[in-house]
Formats: sequence, structure tokens, C-alpha cells
Amino acid sequence: MTLYQTTFENFNKNYMGSAAMAVIGQSCLGGAAAMYILSHGTSIGQMIQLGIIVLACVFANTSILAQMKHKVVFNLIILSALLSVLLIFLNSFVL
Repeated sequence: MTLYQTTFENFNKNYMGSAAMAVIGQSCLGGAAAMYILSHGTSIGQMIQLGIIVLACVFANTSILAQMKHKVVFNLIILSALLSVLLIFLNSFVL
């Protein structure tokens, strides 16, 4: 099995606990990304990045609250976390 499939099976087995931890984790990661983005000012580029990360986190949280299919929730959480890490990296080391 691949890492994705194994992780999804664990997420699906313990959905309630995993979803609760995911809300906390990805919201904190999104907040850190927003902090790094805004540390470089408030130009249009930063506002676009901020909008992207806020929407990613909102979609992940909303999918959990709307009780969407577990695979959709899992994929949105992964997308939100990857975008947060990418924007933290870009705003820390590149920009």
C-alpha cells in the first residue's frame, strides 16, 4: 500500500478524532502561514497569498463541518497543509 492509502485508512478508521486534530493542526499552520505572509507587508501580492491560504483553511474546516465524504475531507486537509507549508517556505527563505 502507498503512504497515501495507509494514512487515509487510519484517518477513516478514527474519523472523529482525526478530523478534530486536523482542524486544530491545519488552522494553526494556516495562521503561521498568514503571519509569515504579512511579515513582508500588505502589497497586492501578499494579499493574494493571504486570500489563497485563508480559502484553503476555510474549505478544509467547512468540509469537516458539512460532513462531506471522508476522502474529500482528507484531500482538502492535505491541500491546506501543503499550501501552508509552501507559503511559509516561500515567505521565509525565498521572498
